[in-house]
Amino acid sequence: MSRPSIEKMIYREKGGDTVPALGFGTWQMKGEECQKALNEALSAGFRHIDTAQAYRNEEDIGRTLVASGIQRDELFITTKVWWEHLDEAGVKESFAESLDKLQTDYVDLLLIHWDDDSVPMDETLSAMNDLQDRGQVKHVGVSNFTVPRLEKAREVSRSPIFANQIEYHPFLGEKPIRDYCRKHGILVTAYCPIARGEVAEDRTLREIADVNGKTPVQVALRWLLQQEQVIAIPKSSEPQHIRANIDVFDFELTRGEMERIFALDRDERLIDPEFAPDWRES
Repeated sequence: MSRPSIEKMIYREKGGDTVPALGFGTWQMKGEECQKALNEALSAGFRHIDTAQAYRNEEDIGRTLVASGIQRDELFITTKVWWEHLDEAGVKESFAESLDKLQTDYVDLLLIHWDDDSVPMDETLSAMNDLQDRGQVKHVGVSNFTVPRLEKAREVSRSPIFANQIEYHPFLGEKPIRDYCRKHGILVTAYCPIARGEVAEDRTLREIADVNGKTPVQVALRWLLQQEQVIAIPKSSEPQHIRANIDVFDFELTRGEMERIFALDRDERLIDPEFAPDWRES
């Protein structure tokens, strides 16, 4: 198995943009904890920052990014519109609030956080496309979308669907969604990429980690990044874990190791709120 170049592992080329393949997740982080963790992440080299209106930390993130002195064009910022605000007015009002809190003129990627069957998808995506036309959004995408919902989104959006952010880790294969996204040039952004720490205790991942001189968490992240059109957004507030998470570009998993990890799929879903779609749609 030939070794991919480091550049190809660190970035994904998509839609004319260079997207950092490893992002910093911020779900459940707020206030001082969020600001300290983000400062640590930026110091470690993270430049892809993932947030959402529903996380209630956009103000903390905006303040930290501005104070960091990092140029805006060096950052890739993703935020999301919550499923309760997907009508046209809701999209535009909530996004205006997000921009204000993030202290930026635009975001690189705006996602529908979860779908809402009571609002026509074309209304939601039309509003997001309008924000693109104004230059306030570079790309639009979705999160937690099944294959039928992805098909609908592609049909009604005036611009390409850039990414589908889904729970994806060694214990949840999501193959139908991944296959669809690969076929249609949609990035898969893996959230909960280390299964809330469960990967650390898995025997297979520990064996592979020992061979490579890495941790099971680093192996799981590397496994994701070695897949075509897959990026990941691990989350941690601990400095040593943040730095370890980004230290995954100096080794390569063999084809056999990749297949052993794919075989760990047990359809274990950790995030399944009452408003989630019927995952059997896939």
